[in-house]
Amino acid sequence: MTALHVRGGQRLTGRIEPSANKNAVLPVLCATLLTDAPVTLRNVPEITDVTRIVDFFRELGSKVEWDKPGKRLAIDHSAIPPNARATLPQAMRASIMMIPGLLARLGEARLEHEVKGCTLGAREIDPHVAVFRAFGAEVSHSGQEIVIRATGRGEPARMWLEYASVTTTENFILSALTIKGRSQIVNAACEPHVQEMCTFLELCGAHIEGKGTSMVTVERIAPLGGADYTFTEDFHEIATFLALAAVTGGDIAVRNAHPEHFMLIDRTFEKFGAEVRHADGWSRLQAPPELRVEENFTSHLITKVEAAPWPYVPADLLPIFIALGVRARGQVMFWNKVYEGGLTWHTELSLFGAHTLLCDPHRLITFGGDRLAPATVTSPYIIRVAIALLMVASSIEGESTILDADPIRRAHPNFVDNFGSLGADVRWAD
Repeated sequence: MTALHVRGGQRLTGRIEPSANKNAVLPVLCATLLTDAPVTLRNVPEITDVTRIVDFFRELGSKVEWDKPGKRLAIDHSAIPPNARATLPQAMRASIMMIPGLLARLGEARLEHEVKGCTLGAREIDPHVAVFRAFGAEVSHSGQEIVIRATGRGEPARMWLEYASVTTTENFILSALTIKGRSQIVNAACEPHVQEMCTFLELCGAHIEGKGTSMVTVERIAPLGGADYTFTEDFHEIATFLALAAVTGGDIAVRNAHPEHFMLIDRTFEKFGAEVRHADGWSRLQAPPELRVEENFTSHLITKVEAAPWPYVPADLLPIFIALGVRARGQVMFWNKVYEGGLTWHTELSLFGAHTLLCDPHRLITFGGDRLAPATVTSPYIIRVAIALLMVASSIEGESTILDADPIRRAHPNFVDNFGSLGADVRWAD
């Protein structure tokens, strides 16, 4: 177990420059397989999933130079031999987005049956299979593997998703760029990280219409070229540090080049009595004297925070707002419309003395304002839950321990160091 020890009760203050968004970096890395031209990526975080993909690229025969201190990654796939074998890494769900590039290069890719990521509930791959088949691939089972083979019969496609899935949208866009002609996806995911992947592909020469909307048209006019791309700041990490200011009574500013993404996130902070201000490339939250849940004008209805695909409040951010919910005076219903396994960790909050009620797998009510006490709690394998438990612990005087806190490292290489720079007393267990 990887544990974090934190002595809470300090008012956190300072400035933070967040890392890039894991959910943008990983699909862009997968997208590099579509070109033989050199690609340079900047502001690349040193996180476990990036390391896995880089190792996989090297096994394929790609030339990769990773300047970790400089956060610069140079990639050249032109040396991959046509007979390379590609069994994708099992330990991360993003590996499924390497399939379009591998089909175009090698004609085949193999995937373990269980594609793992955070323990958020059932996450089927059927929509991805539908995408691969729509562009002419054959998909079959072989023992414990799923085998995807190119047939050479691919044509442009139009697909209407049943659900605005991020990775399915990304796989459609990547697959469309292996075929000449115009393809279109309806009910596309439009999260900022999907938009980042599209921006990178446009730099490589892809023609994409509707980026950031629910209807995206993709066209490959010529083979993709190279690019020099710098990742922007992770909006998840920005919101998380702002929430740390709120929950500890602090004052934190975070660099943010895209405040236009924060209108609904700002509104959600307001539901707990906290205000975010954006100016000169920074976002700042000065905590109020007390967090208090905003009362509805319709007085008989409970205040709600609803998480769903963008432009809703992102489901990945719901845990940090739950942390605010157990500290703010009043009641809030949190509704995770995406994952049925995203709220089961609420029992750990009770170890701090928090009062919560799980209505069903998707809805949780917090009854905040109670006096909390330090505790030893265990995080499930969910990045933002480990951080939310750390947030609650940081708001309580005394020493708490977060067991199984390693998921934090999957997304944020310097999170604990940044946390400490704000005045927190936190350390990894020996």
